[in-house]
Amino acid sequence: MRIFPRRTARQVFKGHAAYVLMATATTIWLTAIVVGPLGRTLRAQTIPSDSKGGCPVAAATFASWFETGVPAQDGVVKPADSVNFPNIPNCSFYEWSQQMFLWLTSPAPSRYGGGSRIFNSPTFFDVSPPDSNGQRTFSQHEPGFIKFFRVRTAKAGPHNLPVIFDKRHRAFEVQRPKVSAAGNPIVLNRLNREVEVTRVAVAPNKTVTFFDKANKPIRSPKLLQVPQVRGPQTIQPIARPAAVRRIPTAQMFLIDRRAIFVDLTGHLIEPEEGQAGTDAALMSQGKSLVYFATMVNDVYTYFLTGNKNNAFSPAFTTFPTTQAHLTKIVNFAATKNVTFPDPNALAIEIKTAWVEASTLPNASDYITAQATVPSYNTSNSAQWVPNGTKNVSLALISVHVVGSTLGHPEMIWATFEHFGTAPDATYSYTSTTGVKTVNQTTAGTWLLSATNSNGDFNCMHMTVDLTNGNINAVQPPGNCNPPVPGTVSPSDTRRDNPWGMPGNSTSSNTQVISIHNTAQVPGNDIRNKYFMTGATWTPFGVPPTGNNGVGTNILANSALETYTQFMNCFGCHQGNMLGDPGGIGLSHIYGPLKPLF
Repeated sequence: MRIFPRRTARQVFKGHAAYVLMATATTIWLTAIVVGPLGRTLRAQTIPSDSKGGCPVAAATFASWFETGVPAQDGVVKPADSVNFPNIPNCSFYEWSQQMFLWLTSPAPSRYGGGSRIFNSPTFFDVSPPDSNGQRTFSQHEPGFIKFFRVRTAKAGPHNLPVIFDKRHRAFEVQRPKVSAAGNPIVLNRLNREVEVTRVAVAPNKTVTFFDKANKPIRSPKLLQVPQVRGPQTIQPIARPAAVRRIPTAQMFLIDRRAIFVDLTGHLIEPEEGQAGTDAALMSQGKSLVYFATMVNDVYTYFLTGNKNNAFSPAFTTFPTTQAHLTKIVNFAATKNVTFPDPNALAIEIKTAWVEASTLPNASDYITAQATVPSYNTSNSAQWVPNGTKNVSLALISVHVVGSTLGHPEMIWATFEHFGTAPDATYSYTSTTGVKTVNQTTAGTWLLSATNSNGDFNCMHMTVDLTNGNINAVQPPGNCNPPVPGTVSPSDTRRDNPWGMPGNSTSSNTQVISIHNTAQVPGNDIRNKYFMTGATWTPFGVPPTGNNGVGTNILANSALETYTQFMNCFGCHQGNMLGDPGGIGLSHIYGPLKPLF
């Protein structure tokens, strides 16, 4: 990965930005107006600057994050000391998250072995997508280039199946049904014989009727329980501890390019937010596909490798949290002549989302990287077909930061976004003059939402066929209406829980907002272009059970969980590190990852 030398940035907070204060009787918000290339005007809602209370970072504490002890533009930030984590809810968790983001995106000192940002240095390792056997591999990161990108990332449930939500915000893991040679889904009839389905009808009372090839109703149909197929990879259902909340399973039937979800009793599931499928692709308003990548740090890599190669006795059953744990990992790495520049970071996993920098009017406001991504024949607006690859400059729009700390083997899960990615739904916070409400506005230019959009928000426009890579436009069900139905088109996204909790969670919102306001790097530092929307963990570090997350426990990223914004991270990331047969567990990449050597 390479970060290009920065040109003079037009900053949201400083520099050439002009500020306009807008107010109503109950609402005050700040909108930054930035003049971009070719005279384009960009507007993006910013974070209120007058928060009171919450979790402000003391000036001395913030200064201690920097290697020089003095906050400065482009100053190198140290990682949070995860081995000596203070573990005081909630502020220390949010401080850990903010410091880790600033560390990861700091200019890389020479001890990291190259790269212009720490997370793109050789101390990090790229994680491949699953291969035909479901296996993932490490590849030591090469400064200037990211190896593994794909155009889709579905939120995976405890069984590593995609997740949807119904209109009551209930989660379902989704299987694809068994299909015939002709590609038609198959169900069992009342005689338990397999029958092809060519048509599905939904009555006003939501009763679902399947029709066979002769266009006759299939009497007393039953859905087949089948292993889920993700491309050539088959993921078998796994057993889970009784304490872990089970998410019910549904099946998706794609008939005439319309997705219909049915539970295992044959009843219709009406998806929330117009979800049209489980393999969503996302597109920016500049018509760039959104690309995703996963990386881990050196401690994570050698921890996993040593554990899977039986180098530790006893073996780890959770992610490392203590000095004793770290010492074992450091000693193992030393046998391979490897030393860690910042071992006290402990195990770190990051997931990132990117768009093509050439499609942005303000690319200099983003952290950028070189990468190879799929290219497509776009002549058919209903279906894009892969036709090779291309080398492009990508701009970072979102980051998940996940890491283990003292007392928290379940790890802290935090997320960050670039300003102007998506508008916020209405929320409140505590200001210096009392509680204020920030009303939803879509005015101006957004990366993942149309200007002045009235919705339908978070409406899925297209999916990725995992067998061939085709991007297919989908006519969504229900009241979800994209601007041009049935075309591969830009997404219209809204952040439904702006600070990881319902909008009226004033106290929680204020905590996260105050962290941002008191942890800004001086000058025109590009890291100020990104902000944290929250972090979540479990009480006392107990294993996640699906409903025991605290902090901002409805945390979602507008680019990484666009269509699943009503579930805590631990709704899908459950158990401990290994947890289950098949190795799905807490970190979805741990089980399928091969050791480094």
